[in-house]
Amino acid sequence: MNVSSRTAGRTTWVAIRAMVVCTLVLGVAYPLVVTGIGQIALPAQANGSLVRDADGRTVGSALVAQSFSDAKGTPLPQYFQPRPSAAGDGYDGRASSGSNLGPSNPDLVAAIRERRAQVAAFNGVAERAVPADAVTASASGLDPQISPAYAAIQVDRVARERGLSADRVRALVAAHTEGRALGFIGEPVVDVLALNLALDSAKG
Repeated sequence: MNVSSRTAGRTTWVAIRAMVVCTLVLGVAYPLVVTGIGQIALPAQANGSLVRDADGRTVGSALVAQSFSDAKGTPLPQYFQPRPSAAGDGYDGRASSGSNLGPSNPDLVAAIRERRAQVAAFNGVAERAVPADAVTASASGLDPQISPAYAAIQVDRVARERGLSADRVRALVAAHTEGRALGFIGEPVVDVLALNLALDSAKG
């Protein structure tokens, strides 16, 4: 065997050993360590921030919006509604995205006008009272919160459908309103899923 053959063989063996070591360290050990740390330190977040109802059934994630509508896509009036979604067929975590339509796009303008009319009619308010997040999808299409303004125009409808007082529903909205991050970043938001679960457990 000449020198070049021995060098090539040694180089190949080194490459194989490096690949095996890197696979074991980066492909096996590292994921196991990170997964273990996540399960010990932040189990809820590591498992998808799952939300369970009073019976312990998983009903969604605190990170992903979902529709509160019937099989035909008609919004259920006894529930607070989330903002629109352009993710897949709507609220699809596998297809997170916005519509990518610019503010002057005629299709977007028409869609917003249609949504505004529908939201106003559904909640029995004037179209001028409908806030922006009620008619526009977020960049991800998965935002699980709505603005307090959007929640406010839904209170009377939900109260009426559930036979609760409007004051009782407003109190639940307030209890599920999250303030600005760190006290100054962003705007207050209302957690729709948590609010609707609280409504399901509420008594007049």
